[in-house]
Amino acid sequence: MTYSPFTVHIDEAILVDLHQRLAQTRWPDELSNEDWEYGTNLPYLQELVRYWLEEYDWRAQERLLNTYPQFQTEIEGVSLHFLHVRGQGTRPLPLVLSHGWPGSFFEMYKIVGPLTDPARFGGDPADSFDVVVPSLPGYGFSGPTRTRGITAGRMADIFAALMRELGYERFAAQGGDWGSYVTSFLGRAYPDRVVGIHINMLPSRSVLSQEVTTDAERLWSERRARWIQEETGYSHIQGTRPQTLAYGLNDSPAGLAGWIIEKFRVWSDCHGDVESVFTKDELLTNIMIYWVTQTINSSMRLYYESSHQLDAVFSQRVEVPTGVAVFPAEIPVPPRSLAQRLYNIQRWTEMSAGGHFAALEQPQALVEDIRAFFRPLRSIVPDSR
Repeated sequence: MTYSPFTVHIDEAILVDLHQRLAQTRWPDELSNEDWEYGTNLPYLQELVRYWLEEYDWRAQERLLNTYPQFQTEIEGVSLHFLHVRGQGTRPLPLVLSHGWPGSFFEMYKIVGPLTDPARFGGDPADSFDVVVPSLPGYGFSGPTRTRGITAGRMADIFAALMRELGYERFAAQGGDWGSYVTSFLGRAYPDRVVGIHINMLPSRSVLSQEVTTDAERLWSERRARWIQEETGYSHIQGTRPQTLAYGLNDSPAGLAGWIIEKFRVWSDCHGDVESVFTKDELLTNIMIYWVTQTINSSMRLYYESSHQLDAVFSQRVEVPTGVAVFPAEIPVPPRSLAQRLYNIQRWTEMSAGGHFAALEQPQALVEDIRAFFRPLRSIVPDSR
């Protein structure tokens, strides 16, 4: 495998076209929707688009994105973009971080520094990691995908190959959302290489096949059923007809923002005020990564490609040591009693704040939990330097 240095720089013509589209947005009507019951609130989105058009500075965000070394390569015929940041401690532990939808590699920017150089952030240099952050195939600068069959399991195979090519025979893995599926596949398929996995979302669809036997398990099952009924319309269409949806989202930046922003509001610990947790710049930079690469379609295809695979994801238990960080506003998390039937759980941490986008919402809490979980596993991994 060969890989080339990569720098984020978008042609000015793409930005000019974006501004023209934003300025010409044809807004829909709206009934009373202050609580976002019908979906993304119209006045909020109009203000966000105004800021996007008049104040948002993409070139400044490019400089931020280029803070860390980035590369592009091709593995098994699939294009892959990734960050690779060497740790500053004595024996950094290799760690691959996997994001999800509707996020991007940008989600990890607040935790890369503390993980790679803990001493600079008041931590112990013995806790340092060599951090690899791929953009999921089909997402951002890893996309769009050009072939069928790019499932979460296939992504795990690609990431395992990437880590080997980077010189990491043994490594650790962490992820949330789709990244938790990729990470779980890594742990199950490569137990001789993965020393342990840490996830901040439990792939609860796999747990649904388990018999509930306690009051806590029954309560979770009921909450999960309500959540599926009320919050998964996006998943059904992305898992069945992503192409149809893509015509609108790939053509309208306002439409793309409306589709993504709702998830950042509903799935975060923001109590209805999305900008109490994320800045406008953070929200828009994540959206821009989809817009400038035209990868909303291929990102949604992951739902279609994986839909038939997920029911069989955990036909076997994940036996590598597993750490779980439970954030209170996360998609309903099954009780540990259910989760440990499918994972070898060694650490279970219930956080006081945070939601689905933990690396952006509560970076310090997530970093501390990752460090604590992997600390006793470090001796397993030989020095990669």
